[in-house]
Amino acid sequence: MKELYLITGAAGHLGSTLCALLQERGERVRALALPGEDVSFVRKTGADVVFGDVTNPKTLLPFFDLPDGTSATVLHCAGIVDIAGTFNPAVQAVNVDGTKNVMRLCLAKKVRKVVYVCSVHGMRDLPQGRVKREQDSYDPAPLEGAYARSKAEAAQAVLDMAKTEGLPAVVVLPSGIIGPYCGKGNHLVQLVKDYCRGKLPAVVKGGYDFVDVRDVALGILAAARCGRTGESYLLTGNYHTLKEMSAMLADITGKRKVGAVPMWMARLAAPFAEAHAKRLHKKPLFTAYALRVVLENGRYSHDKAARELGYAPRELYVTLEDTVAWLRETGEVPDGARPVKRRLRTRARAAAT
Repeated sequence: MKELYLITGAAGHLGSTLCALLQERGERVRALALPGEDVSFVRKTGADVVFGDVTNPKTLLPFFDLPDGTSATVLHCAGIVDIAGTFNPAVQAVNVDGTKNVMRLCLAKKVRKVVYVCSVHGMRDLPQGRVKREQDSYDPAPLEGAYARSKAEAAQAVLDMAKTEGLPAVVVLPSGIIGPYCGKGNHLVQLVKDYCRGKLPAVVKGGYDFVDVRDVALGILAAARCGRTGESYLLTGNYHTLKEMSAMLADITGKRKVGAVPMWMARLAAPFAEAHAKRLHKKPLFTAYALRVVLENGRYSHDKAARELGYAPRELYVTLEDTVAWLRETGEVPDGARPVKRRLRTRARAAAT
């Protein structure tokens, strides 16, 4: 039986990377994007693009229209990442209601496998010094922020449908996704852009678990192939402080290092930075919620994914090299005087094999 991969959120960073990786493997892909989204990169991968909205099930019917003799694997990446402090009703509509809509259609169409892309933010926090591992269930109540609560609620809905209705689903939980390919709208890629453009005057104290978008894509495909139904898998990388990350960027690009500002100063400035971004109609990079995140316990174990899926994330320095190279090649940042030592295309091909 022929296999068809159905990818929601295909115009996003992770979705477009999955399209590129599956093209390398010679697989058939159908990509769902919102009307008006830029799908030029997705079309270059050879994916069949369908426009629809996960909040409107009727618009998803062409996406789920399977030819006879076709087995479908659904990779549900569609979602809104929102670190703003203001309430955004679209977060609940897309991340929770939209996920339920997609899962109901997966049941109706009897797809072979479903991978729901959650987030580490949907997990409960643990005290510093503890290592976070996969949870058996997700409770949005104790979580801070509409985004975190929405991802936890959606993940639990997926697991409930797997347990009670036979949905062949697994849940994956990436940490801070960064890397090459179409990263527009990705806050961490924007941070790299700002640094390369000389628009990042400083970073704050604190850190995060960073993971390469290509490694997350590989982990998702492994979960689709051999992940156990009803199970969750952390697809994380390694923890680094933001100061360590900026020092790596300085070494890669040859640009000056940036310092770290005290957290009290950052908290005072956060409302003004968020308001400024709103005036410019841009996503804010610097919010009170983001500051809370970098102070949380960012230690995760991806041992389960390594053991069951063969998951092996690369080091952050390599990811940053490739991200800078991609941004230079696409003209999104100025081409620096110092060339990036390793070339993107060679390693991208190696990762796809």
